[in-house]
Formats: sequence, C-alpha cells, structure tokens
Amino acid sequence: MTDASTIRRVRKTPDERRAEVADAARAIALDDGLDAVTLRSVAARVGVAPGLVAHYIPSMDVLVADTFGEIVAGELRSVVALMAGVDAAPQRLGLLIDTVLDGARRDVTLVWVQGWAVGSRNEALAARVRTEMDAWQQAIAGEIERGQDAGTFGEVDADAIAWHLLAMIDGLGAHSLVHWREHPARAALTRRVVAGLLGVETAALTP
Repeated sequence: MTDASTIRRVRKTPDERRAEVADAARAIALDDGLDAVTLRSVAARVGVAPGLVAHYIPSMDVLVADTFGEIVAGELRSVVALMAGVDAAPQRLGLLIDTVLDGARRDVTLVWVQGWAVGSRNEALAARVRTEMDAWQQAIAGEIERGQDAGTFGEVDADAIAWHLLAMIDGLGAHSLVHWREHPARAALTRRVVAGLLGVETAALTP
C-alpha cells in the first residue's frame, strides 16, 4: 500500500493558478452575485490560503472587474451566435429581446445590477462596465443598421435607439430580480416600444 505521505504533490504553474482563481471567481459571481467575490470566498473555492490568491492577482478590484467582464461578454457572444441563425433584421432584434428578457439569465442579470452598484466604489469595475455596455450598444446598433441596409428600417438614429433598447433591457431585467410588474410580459412590452421607434409592426419583431 502506498503511503500518502510519499506521494509528491504537483506544483501548479502561475498560469494554472490564475486560471483557477478566475474560474472560482466566475462561479461565485454566478452562484451568489458579484459582491460575493471576496479574497476569502475565492480562496475557499480554490482550496488554498487567501494569501496565495492575493499572490496571483493584481488586486481584488481588478479580479472583480475581470470576472464581470468575462461573464457579460460571454452573454453577448452567446446572443450574437443565436442571432446569426436568423436572417431578417427585425426578427434578429426580436430574438435578442426575447433571449435577454426570458428570465433564464437571472444570474447574469444580478451580475449586471451589482456591477453598476459595486462599480460606484471600484473604478476598475466601473471602467469595465462602461466598456461592456459600449459593446452591447454597438452590437444592437449594428443590427439596426443591418436592417437599414436591407431597407427594412427607415432613416432612424441607430445609436440612440440602441441606447434606448439597452436601457429598457437593463431596467426590466433589474425589475425581474424582485418580481415587480410581471405583466404584461417584459419581452412583449419591449418589442412594442422598439417597433414604434423603428417604424415597423410589432409582429415583425417576433422571432
């Protein structure tokens, strides 16, 4: 029988440790919220001393900012990938609205909401929130411009409507966390408003 004391422990490389820490922080944020990402919670999830975690990250503020960015950028990539399977611009926008407001992403919604709140005292996080919100707005504006190029939408301000839509998505998503005003359906309400802004029938935004 092998004596456990004689088994040599494999030392992980710095990159492996940093990846471990990043994975732990992401899991904590999705399970319990962004504000639960602390030095102690990450260390406990990895199974190491807090000092070891501190050794491999620039600061907790940066780790929280990076965790936020990874989660919400991943959400955008998944939504863009879904839209890629649809050709018509109005239906692509409708799919985006339905996907982000269907209630299945409450964990990501909480990360967004806490990103705005925690970002008020964490400049690294605030900067990352602004960057990711810009990415979302640009993606939405790009879809509107795509519809304009196809002749589906008229001469509208794509940037302004994207901002408007993003604000509605963010606000209604935050409302969903406390189950406020469940009816009418959030996605249906948003489609109706966006259709009016774009000058198309609401039914055109139905995926």
